Amino acid sequence: MRKTLIAFGAILCLLPLPVMAQNKPDVEKQFQRWIASDLGPEARKTGISERTMKTAFSGISLNWSLPDLVPPGSKPPKSQDQSQAEFSSPGAYFSEKRLQGLAATGRGLASTHAATLKRIEAAYGVPGEIVVAIWGRESGFGKARLPYSALEVLATKAFMSTRKPMFREELIAALTMIERGDVDAATMKGSWAGALGQPQFMPTSYLKYAVDFDKDGHPDIWNSVPDALASIAHYLQQEGWQRGRDWGFEVSIPAKVSCAQEGPDLAKPISAWAATGITRISGKAFPTADLKASGMMLVPAGRNGPEFVVTPNFYVLKEYNNSDLYALFIGNLADRIAHGAGAFEGSWGDVGKMLRSDVLAMQKALVAKGYDVGNVDGLPGFKTRRALGDWQAKNGLTPTCYPDASLKSRLK
Repeated sequence: MRKTLIAFGAILCLLPLPVMAQNKPDVEKQFQRWIASDLGPEARKTGISERTMKTAFSGISLNWSLPDLVPPGSKPPKSQDQSQAEFSSPGAYFSEKRLQGLAATGRGLASTHAATLKRIEAAYGVPGEIVVAIWGRESGFGKARLPYSALEVLATKAFMSTRKPMFREELIAALTMIERGDVDAATMKGSWAGALGQPQFMPTSYLKYAVDFDKDGHPDIWNSVPDALASIAHYLQQEGWQRGRDWGFEVSIPAKVSCAQEGPDLAKPISAWAATGITRISGKAFPTADLKASGMMLVPAGRNGPEFVVTPNFYVLKEYNNSDLYALFIGNLADRIAHGAGAFEGSWGDVGKMLRSDVLAMQKALVAKGYDVGNVDGLPGFKTRRALGDWQAKNGLTPTCYPDASLKSRLK
């Protein structure tokens, strides 16, 4: 996993109870043997010195409070039963109180750091408001507590989690950071998932994207605001951010235009979308510079919510966190910071109350009929939404591009 994770504070209360071992002292001994005889040799092959290993793991023990643990001798937890699990309405993601608070603080900080943000935009092409929005969403503008020893978290998960190979790679990257002198073991604080500093980078992302923007000799994403902000911008630039383009536009899609046209693989010039009658909901024209450039339809709640034409930069935001709603949150927050914008004008309909098992059944039925629904997981991603819209149109129904209870009996 090379993408940063959602800031730990927002979801800490949702953590599942950890799996407990029968004999903790014995597992702790196995852990220490693993460090010495398994992890150690691999780390040394990558250039990690014995001194760094000794310093890094001095006093380190397993953190039994973490989620997703599979101690030696125990079995991985069974997949959660989805038969009674509902997925929330997309609208639940956009707390107006939270967005207003982040926007107010973000505007103040954007003014305070205006000179730094201007230099960052010149260097990387990413607007300051986008950088500040991610900063706010990930770590509350650097104010979120990072109470965990990153090495303890990463070592625990590399030794006994359901994703050991991924965390082993991250642990080696963290040791590389210490070896290079970027940070010492005691200072390397992070989230319960091992994400580091104000941008919430995983260690591999730190090695790839972190920059020393204040020129003090090393990238410090914990204490240096210029380094943290520039590192976010560098991340986006390296993932393909297109200089001079927005993230996207809330639009009105006429009823005659099928909602089953969304997705990055169905991009077309924004002028072509406009030619179908799609207009910005603000009443403004699409920027002239964007008309010949590509755009994509996005309808996260189908016809039951706000509608968008997004640019490739929207999908760059998803590289930071692979979620349509996350990218929309960042885009909306950035617009509030830069332009005083408010909530999306389209209202979120009464959606998101179906059981995941019902959506899963719909997905399986669509697959059986030859449709590509993306992940068959009980969640309505864009491929599921457009497959459903295509099926509705072919069966004489008005396309809504979103699962609802009335379709359960029809789609079998």
